[in-house]
Amino acid sequence: MGFQHQFTATLQWTSQDNLSSVSSTKTYPKTHQILIEGKSILEVSAAKAFKGDPSLYNPEDLLLSSLVSCHMMSYLYICSKHNITVLSYTDTAIALLETSANGSGRFLKVELNPIVVIADKNKVDLASALHEEANKLCFIANSCNFPVLHYPTCRANDLESR
Repeated sequence: MGFQHQFTATLQWTSQDNLSSVSSTKTYPKTHQILIEGKSILEVSAAKAFKGDPSLYNPEDLLLSSLVSCHMMSYLYICSKHNITVLSYTDTAIALLETSANGSGRFLKVELNPIVVIADKNKVDLASALHEEANKLCFIANSCNFPVLHYPTCRANDLESR
């Protein structure tokens, strides 16, 4: 039997225009706040393509950020189980979103491109292969209905060349 954990977020939004002008134009400001107890307020808007404030995070940014972050943490966990010392981890992830004429949309796929530097050159192949296992553990990837693809690069830190 698994353990259940509850997470709570509070969304706060108010119209910055009066209701009569909002009702007549049928557009609402998209900027809002997400409050999570004990954490900084998160200012969120729609993506620029959807008439949001491009200087703020949007739900699509946050979904992609959640995936890339969760994968890294799962990967680091798996590496620790295999006694692999990870020295650095970077990832430039890409998400592909498709919208329909009716205004709906969905993510088609996410591509993770982790670049990992480890301490032991004899474990590079194993470290590369562990991304698949990390994906199986990733809470966020397990909750998605689209493929999360991995294109990892792994190398060992070459201390002898310094």
